[in-house]
Amino acid sequence: MIKKAEFVMSNSQVSKCPKDNLPEYAFIGRSNVGKSSLINMLTNHKNLAKTSGRPGKTQLINHFKIDNSWFLVDLPGYGYARVSKETKKVFQQFITKYFEERQQLVCAFVLVDVRHEPQKIDVEFMQWLGEHGIPFAIVFTKADKLKPLAIERNIAAYQQVLLETWEEFPPYFITSAENKTGKEELTHYIEQINKSIDNC
Repeated sequence: MIKKAEFVMSNSQVSKCPKDNLPEYAFIGRSNVGKSSLINMLTNHKNLAKTSGRPGKTQLINHFKIDNSWFLVDLPGYGYARVSKETKKVFQQFITKYFEERQQLVCAFVLVDVRHEPQKIDVEFMQWLGEHGIPFAIVFTKADKLKPLAIERNIAAYQQVLLETWEEFPPYFITSAENKTGKEELTHYIEQINKSIDNC
């Protein structure tokens, strides 16, 4: 479980990210996928990550230090409808740069709204991560909004789409910021990776 979470910095340049060699876990997803709410739920904070009804609120790389042992990185959403093409291009550039250059990155968590069928933009982003050899897990959000059978059906649809081009389906988690579903599983997964890094 996470005991301590503190905001460290926001910026739009990968070169200015923290110089610590702590492992980093990046959270990213389409706008309005519930990323800030999930981060606040995981860290037991009401307002660590700023939540907003307006998509595209996160526009910088935000670093939060967790238990002095790893960084949770909150990245801007992709597929935000309400920002200009120019802004979108700048976002995409520094998101891409972060994933290509950040040596400390251990795993990306791609957030997907479990209520929807597979979205092209999510599938393409996962393909891009795979092609660049970046380990990632899928975090299905807003599980409280659906019945268990509907959740299973929608996840099966994702499996079907991804397994057309992937050998195996990535690790995945079913979460709800509303009722704290998936909190223990997700933090445990991060703890296990951190332990395996320490033992290397």
